[in-house]
Amino acid sequence: MTESKPPGFFYGYIVVLLAFLITAIAWGTQYSFGVFFKPVLTEFGWSRAATSGAFSLCVVFNGFLAIFTGRLSDRFGPRVVMTVCGFFLGLGYILMSRMSAIWQLYLFYGIVVGIGLSGVYVPAASTVARWFIKRRGLMTGIAVSGIGLGILVIVPLANWMISSYGWRTSYLIIGILVLVLLILAAQFIRRDPREMGLKPYGESQEESRDVRSGVDGFSLQSAIKTRQFWTLFPMFLCYGFIMSTIKVHIVPHATDLGISPAAAASILSLIGGTSIVGRIVMGSFGERFNNRRATVISLSVLLAALLWLLITKELRMFYLFATAGGFAYGGMAALISLISVELFGLGYIGLIIGVFTFSTTIGEATGPAVAGGIFDTTGSYQLAFLICTALSVITIILASLVKPIVSTKSGATVKLRSPTK
Repeated sequence: MTESKPPGFFYGYIVVLLAFLITAIAWGTQYSFGVFFKPVLTEFGWSRAATSGAFSLCVVFNGFLAIFTGRLSDRFGPRVVMTVCGFFLGLGYILMSRMSAIWQLYLFYGIVVGIGLSGVYVPAASTVARWFIKRRGLMTGIAVSGIGLGILVIVPLANWMISSYGWRTSYLIIGILVLVLLILAAQFIRRDPREMGLKPYGESQEESRDVRSGVDGFSLQSAIKTRQFWTLFPMFLCYGFIMSTIKVHIVPHATDLGISPAAAASILSLIGGTSIVGRIVMGSFGERFNNRRATVISLSVLLAALLWLLITKELRMFYLFATAGGFAYGGMAALISLISVELFGLGYIGLIIGVFTFSTTIGEATGPAVAGGIFDTTGSYQLAFLICTALSVITIILASLVKPIVSTKSGATVKLRSPTK
């Protein structure tokens, strides 16, 4: 059996680079919510729970609409989806610079920014999966590691802009840059290599026949009938609760302990930086060995980080938490799409990843609001972090229960496995 190797330079690498750039801009700006948190509270005097609620609404819209943007990307390609959503994302940040009431916070950030974010991760991850069979884990890890670079660069940049120009001007600058860069980058994304007369990297003749015959793919209706789907759904929900709580509240928690705003922002930046390593390392590990095993490892590292956070009081201790937690977060960000492809195939992968993204964002929407409410009541985040630690144990148990799917098609039993094997 001979493999079809792309002659010369393969355009799939351009797709990976563009996905990297788009996720870096979109999620780096979204993660900067934590450094805007206290300046906004200082000006308006809102409670932490009420302010966190806008972030929760944002991730709900992001997750719910990701189901539709994933399906639209499957049918029409990511270019149109990313262009429209890039416009909404930039517009949302521009409108934030004019905010004067809490209902505007919920409208501009919760809804408009949420709509914009919905067209980023799912189209990017599902498109990269279509371009690569071999190296899928590595390329997916690189593409979504843009999220980590965005956090590493944009979060401290936003903190500097706020201290230099104020939070309103900072949101205006961010909005304009997002609007221009995302729309421009989206014009060069292509859904499928066959649109350019190419084959996915590493596709063999046998795999090509399987893709054309539709064997390698569950529909959403078929996927939701499997035990694996309903094991992953709550696992991603709990994971979203944990990471979103950390994302929104780690900076204010650190400043409450006497750490300077700049140093506290560096904790969030370190989470982003080490997540780059986690995405590439665990994406490659899952491809080489087993995506399900990689998921258990990533979640176990996250549990260790959360246990450490419970006793963390000093900046250097926060840095150790950020290193382990960022690695685990990065690994899971890459594995959401990879384990979905391994279990359910490529046929409806955008839609299926969209549903799992929605599951994750249910947790993301709940976590910050719960943690903010706990702080408003108790004056501490300790109980919130204990809840996150308990949920991390549940995610490990669920991940360990995931097994390969055996599907019966045309009287034959087919064990679906990762196409990268």
